[in-house]
Amino acid sequence: MKAPSNAIRYRTLAGTVITQFALGSVYTWSLFNAQLSHKLSEPVSQVAFAFGLLSLALAVASSMAGKLQERFGVRRVAIASGLMLGLGFYLTSHADSLIMLYLCAGLLVGFADGAGYLMSLSNCVKWFPERKGLVSACAIGAYGLGSLGFKFINLALLSRFSLEATFQLWGLIAMAMVVAGALLMSDAPQQPAAAQTGGGRDYTLAEAMRQPQYWMLALMFLTVCMSGLYVIGVAKDIGESFVHLSAATAANAVAVIAVANLSGRLTLGVLSDRMPRIRVITIAQLAALAGMLTLLFAPLNAGLFFAAIACIAFSFGGTITVYPSLVSDFFGLNNLTKNYGVIYLGFGIGSIVGSIVASLFGGFLATFHLILALLIVALMFSLTIRRPGATEAKKEDFDAEPHLGKA
Repeated sequence: MKAPSNAIRYRTLAGTVITQFALGSVYTWSLFNAQLSHKLSEPVSQVAFAFGLLSLALAVASSMAGKLQERFGVRRVAIASGLMLGLGFYLTSHADSLIMLYLCAGLLVGFADGAGYLMSLSNCVKWFPERKGLVSACAIGAYGLGSLGFKFINLALLSRFSLEATFQLWGLIAMAMVVAGALLMSDAPQQPAAAQTGGGRDYTLAEAMRQPQYWMLALMFLTVCMSGLYVIGVAKDIGESFVHLSAATAANAVAVIAVANLSGRLTLGVLSDRMPRIRVITIAQLAALAGMLTLLFAPLNAGLFFAAIACIAFSFGGTITVYPSLVSDFFGLNNLTKNYGVIYLGFGIGSIVGSIVASLFGGFLATFHLILALLIVALMFSLTIRRPGATEAKKEDFDAEPHLGKA
């Protein structure tokens, strides 16, 4: 029976990578802001808010995906996600007002993306309990590569077709890829406690949320997401305002962030199978802390600026790659989609809190100082947290565990 099981899980991995690549296409949204602004006769800032709504809806849908998978199975939910994604882009092509743009591109596309993203990722990780970090790196790396691949696809479409036709073709391509990937997926079997880190038990969502460690992990995740998403969103503006770079030079921040983000996903994802995952998160936090301290207190030039944002992007990419496996280390594999889903709300919250603080308190510096304070608290948490139920005697064993036992 081992060969069929291996065939199923590697087929699921292939389907997840295809699906994640298509879902990652939403991160090309900035390519359309200017043309949508012209079409709707609205400021770019208001058009761009659609992506903030998309990120929030993505996080909310991710938190509910476990229930959907439980009832309908990973394949059906992923297929529905693909169909909804295609519909969202089709309706976006007909948007003639900000409200319709927010509803279609923000809420509908965001919910579709979120319903497929975390569920397919968590299901795939469950198929590979002995290589959780590597599998997370493959899946989430595909999500990141999707934004790069679809940048070229969407630019090519825009050069040949109208804005409306581009949205429709984008939706058709993404929908076809998600559905094709879904057809390759199978629901992961329940994992015995012996297959999990330290033989730990599975926690239901209600049980996990009663543990202080759950909220410590949630704050750590929120902090890195806030730092990464805020800096990624305003990197070009920081370069022009803080470092007095030309617009063309500051725009290079986009490429620096893309490379650092992907490097973090691959490097820390693979590393998390070789050392305790909580220590990998500590490394990610130190990288973000170094970047934020540089932005706040160093005499910035182009080199230091690009190094700082690279540190923050590296930390962000690595953290979101390692976190599904980390949550399973603490609370078990079998309820991972639901347990990680609520923590993943920090992604949506982090995507808007930084901007709100900046608008209320006068710009980048207020948000940077808040992020710095939260990073210090998060670092203390990562250095002291231990798995629920672990005794002081077991703490050293937990810190020494590089990965799960061999399956």
